[in-house]
Amino acid sequence: MPEAPCSERQRGAARLAFLLLVGIGLLAVLGRSSDPATRVLSQAAPLKLGAALALTGNANLYGQDQRMGIALAQGWLQAQPHPRRVTLRVEDGASDEPSAIAAFNLLIRRGVIALIGPTLSQQAFAADPIAQRQGVPVVAPSNTAKGIPQIGSFISRVSAQSSVIAPLSIDEALQREPNTRRVAVFFAQDDAYSTAETAIFQKVLAARGLKPVSIQRTQLADNDFQNPITAALQQRPQLVVISAQAVDGGNLIRQLRELGYQGQIVVGNGLNTPNIYPICQRWCDGVLIAQAYSPELNTPVNLTFRRLFAEANQGRTPGQIAAQAWTAYQVVFEAIQRVQKRGGFEGLTLGEARQQLMQELLSGHYDTPLGPIHFRPDGEVVQGRFYVAQVRMDASGRNGRFTLVRERELPEAKP
Repeated sequence: MPEAPCSERQRGAARLAFLLLVGIGLLAVLGRSSDPATRVLSQAAPLKLGAALALTGNANLYGQDQRMGIALAQGWLQAQPHPRRVTLRVEDGASDEPSAIAAFNLLIRRGVIALIGPTLSQQAFAADPIAQRQGVPVVAPSNTAKGIPQIGSFISRVSAQSSVIAPLSIDEALQREPNTRRVAVFFAQDDAYSTAETAIFQKVLAARGLKPVSIQRTQLADNDFQNPITAALQQRPQLVVISAQAVDGGNLIRQLRELGYQGQIVVGNGLNTPNIYPICQRWCDGVLIAQAYSPELNTPVNLTFRRLFAEANQGRTPGQIAAQAWTAYQVVFEAIQRVQKRGGFEGLTLGEARQQLMQELLSGHYDTPLGPIHFRPDGEVVQGRFYVAQVRMDASGRNGRFTLVRERELPEAKP
């Protein structure tokens, strides 16, 4: 019959459609069963915590300090009595967005209850939405750009936003040199944090009646700054303000001095690490920086942190990056223990446990090396104590320290 071939084709198409629907259903079931968030937690097994840090690339100086700070906090807290065991897995998030995304995905697939990282703000804007979509708490140890906690309800940070800190160093420089009128600004235009920070610096300058006489845009990979420095120095600046990372910023400071600039230099949070000392060497001396951490803070937890850091680093004094990393681990660890004491993880899936942990983390108060901190409901850190420091290099020009010059109390500091 003429209709038979058509009917056969229709029956074949129907069978194919049925098989496809069955396959899709099986894939969905398998997908759910392989998702660690759907698994009920074992009460005997430790909870897994993940950290994605810049251990390679141009931000590796920060990542190495962060790994040290987290390791010290882990050793100290694990040695104290606690009701729930916690293990740590560290992955290299490198210094770019794809690597941070890959590290987050890997740690989430391995069933971590929370994440620490990534190192850079621009990485956070790329990787944090992944954690947010999957309901994984994130504590940022060093992301200070505007808008990080606002990525979502599972995102928080222990690093105060630049808008809180930046005015302090500018005000210190103007207090020292009240006749300052001519300011040059340098910033790494290919770094999300530096571009956000320079906008804050420039807003602060404008509020003080100062319009930059020169704005120079650089790149993170730059190591020769003669052209932008020459252009800026032609405008006879009395103050230079720099937003960059440790390597490019350290080289910029050194070349500014080598090319004859003798005025004040204010730098942003990207240079807030002792790792700049071997880069700008004796030319680091005198640089002003506002900080969220001072090693001179005389509290039991900070004294412990300083002692452990010195023991592990041939007597070195810790910087802000390591202190904030310690703090990030501490707040997650302490929140886990509080939930465990209340039996809050009993019978929960990993996904439900992540939600419980996020609620607990945001509701807690913490005594950290940074001082007392807590969180706003949106995940923004609330920290009341900040500092202005000046770099002082020793006679060798290879070693230095951030010397405290002013402490500021900013209760309920808001961005």
